[in-house]
Amino acid sequence: MPPQRPAHVDDDYMLDSLTIGRRIRQLRSERGLTLDDLGTAIGRAPSQVSVIENGKRELKLGELQRFARVLDVSIDQLLSSEPPTHRAALEIALERAQRGPLFASLGLPPLPVRKTLSDEAIETILGLHRELERVHGERAATPEEARRANTELRRTMRQRNNYFADLEQTAAELHAAVGHTGGPLSQRVASDLASHLGFSLHYVGDLPGSTRSVTDLRNGRIYVPLGQSPDADPRSVVLQALAGHVLGHSEPADYAEFLRQRVETNYLAAALLVPQRGAVDILTQAKDARELSVEDLRDAFGVNYETAAHRFTNLATEHLGIPVHFLKVDSSGIISKAYENDNVAFPTDALGAIEGQTVCRFWSARRVFDVEDRFSPYHQYTDKPVGTYWCTSRIQTSGRGQFSVSVGTNFANAKWFRGRDTPTRFHSGCPDESCCRRPPASLATRWQGQAHPSARLNSSLHAAMPTSGFTGVDTTEVFEFLERHAPTSS
Repeated sequence: MPPQRPAHVDDDYMLDSLTIGRRIRQLRSERGLTLDDLGTAIGRAPSQVSVIENGKRELKLGELQRFARVLDVSIDQLLSSEPPTHRAALEIALERAQRGPLFASLGLPPLPVRKTLSDEAIETILGLHRELERVHGERAATPEEARRANTELRRTMRQRNNYFADLEQTAAELHAAVGHTGGPLSQRVASDLASHLGFSLHYVGDLPGSTRSVTDLRNGRIYVPLGQSPDADPRSVVLQALAGHVLGHSEPADYAEFLRQRVETNYLAAALLVPQRGAVDILTQAKDARELSVEDLRDAFGVNYETAAHRFTNLATEHLGIPVHFLKVDSSGIISKAYENDNVAFPTDALGAIEGQTVCRFWSARRVFDVEDRFSPYHQYTDKPVGTYWCTSRIQTSGRGQFSVSVGTNFANAKWFRGRDTPTRFHSGCPDESCCRRPPASLATRWQGQAHPSARLNSSLHAAMPTSGFTGVDTTEVFEFLERHAPTSS
């Protein structure tokens, strides 16, 4: 009968380097081999074998074959998802817990898993960890529920490389319906799209403050704001409203559905503004010339930098084979939007959420705020704990202040980008607090206990989102607005 694993140890945890390492250790012990013996047999130092047994390094196929041959087992046995013993299952669960974001947020040193640590002690520690997870989960209320839903949505986007083929096809069909063959999509074409879908556009000065637009399905009207920020793109609001209709979005049942709908409408609107075929042609030619640049998409299609950066992440991995990351950060370093499939390791909270977290002050997304030249693109290399990354950033202004928009990739793929020759380079040690979150010892000694700053809090910090109607929207205000603007004949 195979060893029984603890109920709280998930299948997702099993098939990884921790399980394989524990299995190799178990087989080595059963065969009476020392670390030296096994290291000699496979051509590795005993210290390297120890690292593998502790699950701190993934094995390549050739290494797995050598271990299997020396230990006289099949590769399938080494890769079995079952832990070799109940003790091994406990140790794997403890190691996994200590590598997770919740444990990291506690600031505690890792606990070495030694033979002297009893099964009962491990069970107790795991029980405490589960209780902390439960407490964090129950803190949810609505904002935390949204953060968890956003974390899951970001994971889905990463799996798809932020590319939605069905939405690209929908955009192409809409372009064809109004005769748009390429290039920038004008406001007239946006209006033609509205007419094609059975809507008239109405610009009003009293749009409810909690909305970006309001669609009157009864009367076939779309209301958009009359006065917009000079930096806002009037086409985007119209196209996002049309996208919601085309995709059949209705009142979301929960935050997960609300966030999914928002991603889909933003994606389709961007695909309408920056058509896939023309954009891929531009990007492919630029890659061949090693001159990739977000600015080229911005200029070719007459969109703002953020839209061009979003569109770049949609297409770069799918069509160019380049992993990327995207960041939108305010002037204080707080993340409002982010995406990655290049393992850049964004800062996270205990639940794995990145929104609201503070970016290291040595990352390009924050260094760009200190650059006087706001006209030229800013390029930077950053040495991070997970590797070296190249990034390009720009400052944009909105009604809510300034923020930076950044697109980057790992060092190996920087060769395809314009600006790869930048001499600007910084080192980031985050999440190690000594990098930029903890003041230097000399300053701490001088000012500890002698300063009392007054924090500027977000006005919605303690406010729960409305729980009825469309998430975050004042339904009463919307209905009153529609009543004021409805045609008198209806």
